[in-house]
Amino acid sequence: MLFPDYRPRRMRQNEGFRRMVRETTLSVDNLILPLFAVEGKNVKTPIPSLPGHYHLSADNMAKAAKDAFDMGIPAVLLFGLPLKKDPLGTSAYDRNGVVQKAVKAVKSKVPDLVVITDVCLCQYTDHGHCGFIDGNVVDNDASLDLLARVALSHAKSGADMVAPSDMMDGRVAEIRNILDENELSHVPIMSYAAKYCSSYYGPFREAADSAPQFGDRKTYQMDPANSLEAVREATMDVEEGADIIMVKPALPYLDIIFRIRNEIDLPIAAYNVSGEFAMIKAAAERGWIDGEKVMMETLLSIKRAGADMIITYFALEAAKFLRS
Repeated sequence: MLFPDYRPRRMRQNEGFRRMVRETTLSVDNLILPLFAVEGKNVKTPIPSLPGHYHLSADNMAKAAKDAFDMGIPAVLLFGLPLKKDPLGTSAYDRNGVVQKAVKAVKSKVPDLVVITDVCLCQYTDHGHCGFIDGNVVDNDASLDLLARVALSHAKSGADMVAPSDMMDGRVAEIRNILDENELSHVPIMSYAAKYCSSYYGPFREAADSAPQFGDRKTYQMDPANSLEAVREATMDVEEGADIIMVKPALPYLDIIFRIRNEIDLPIAAYNVSGEFAMIKAAAERGWIDGEKVMMETLLSIKRAGADMIITYFALEAAKFLRS
């Protein structure tokens, strides 16, 4: 089709036409809100690097979850900051741990909200790595039982879904097995399948107090240069029993979302991570961009790449925009 026989501007000339031929739509149903749980009562402490977000005690987290649900957001993703850390991250699977209490509080107040829990050890270990440390090396196989215990404790506390983010090989199968053995086969797994060793996580690491105390995470998180490996990681997690495949971060890896979308027929999640959020907020604060428009364009791009659901710190703002 060539000009003048084909004139694509014909279908752009008014909003009615543009709506009729729009290929991608973003809905509040696609949004998942991350929340950060801390110990205590009536705690609501601002997170400086994540404007509009807070460290929340269980009572205030339940209120925040209710607000999100009332805005139409279908799900939240919970992270926890414990009072004490140790080499094995034992508080991560304590039945009275910070996330476990937050799950119970949220489900009690908002039973129809989907509560997803992040399953990892980095926030709970004194070394800040995502698994068991042998010397200065993260021992993959020794970490699997610990991660499975965390997932089981979350599910027993009432979590609707668990989301392992550690990037240990074989952890999806280990978690699926322990859930099934404990009559929790109905609990799905959202796997951080393609989680890259990214520089976009800075604000989150401050918010979650999860920076490694030595070294880095290059031996278990993915090399940003790799694409085929992401497909292999996703395929392996599907075979191990994952129900949702996640790509993290989102914006620098839209090609990975698109590629996995074409390779995998399960639902795809993408994490619009803290650094992506913070950059837009900072630029908007300086008047360099229209923050609201860039927010919506960003989320739409993630959906267009193939994500079915988007974990984003913009969830509340985007929901408000979509409902207006």
